[in-house]
Amino acid sequence: MLERRFNPITGEWVMISSSRQKRPNLPKDSCPICPGVLELPGEYDLVSFENRFPALKKDAPDVENNSDVLIRDKSQGVCEVIVYTEKHNSELSHMPIHQIEKLINMWADRTKELSSYEFIKYVFIFENKGKEVGATLPHPHGQLYAFPFLPPRIQLKMESLEKWYSEKNSCAICDIVKEEKEQNERIVYETENIIALVPFYARYPYEIHVYPKRHVETIYELSNKEKKEFAEVLKVITNKYNGLFNMPFPYMMMFFQKPFNINKSTHFFHFHVEFISPMRGPNLIKWVASVESGTWAFINPIEPEQAAKQLIDIEVNFDEI
Repeated sequence: MLERRFNPITGEWVMISSSRQKRPNLPKDSCPICPGVLELPGEYDLVSFENRFPALKKDAPDVENNSDVLIRDKSQGVCEVIVYTEKHNSELSHMPIHQIEKLINMWADRTKELSSYEFIKYVFIFENKGKEVGATLPHPHGQLYAFPFLPPRIQLKMESLEKWYSEKNSCAICDIVKEEKEQNERIVYETENIIALVPFYARYPYEIHVYPKRHVETIYELSNKEKKEFAEVLKVITNKYNGLFNMPFPYMMMFFQKPFNINKSTHFFHFHVEFISPMRGPNLIKWVASVESGTWAFINPIEPEQAAKQLIDIEVNFDEI
């Protein structure tokens, strides 16, 4: 079964994809995205391809909707896997900056192409790294979901950013960057055009946000110089994470950009990246339990300023970058 169902209590669409239960079990220590194993028959540099067990498909089957209350619709969209490198024992922190630049260009190209489909309303790029966040493959890769609707958190961001702009005639993220630079307590790393910081309102202990200093709405609006600096920032952040507890640090990396094809101005949206992790200490996990899952009201056990200082103090060897 492949369809989506509407929850009138919350306004959410839930994707039903029973085919995901049929994913094959490969031999132990076999990686399906290494060259020549399953998905990719030959050598490659980096590559994207459609997920063979997706929650959304371009040619999703039509769905019969016979109720005004229990509403269903077809799951038309795109789910892609983006493989960063053919090297199995690598990750963003180990990749050379020029390879991360190529990856950024791929993210930008995929966003631009998929957003040209009228039925696509949102393009969400993300990476799950580490078994602690549910990643099943260690090979460096991420994913992209192109949705036919606005997910709830995106809708909330849109409403909040638009409200701020209408009341203050300025971009909330531009204002945050200016204020954070003045206070200079939570900035983890910055270049001329990109800044990475632990947000004042961090929900997770070692949450980091990455913002272009210039107001852009999408990843493909970044200049070549900004992309190169963005690659540097991603490499530095992931190296600092690994140095935090001297371990491969698990994280979720999520890209937020403007919606598409919604017949509404999005000038107030500022492209940004959020890193979150369940780690709150060496071998200590912050579990998201009932209060946070049920209400989205988060409790952070570590002061953002303390987390920022820990991350700032971790030195990154630029000779290796």
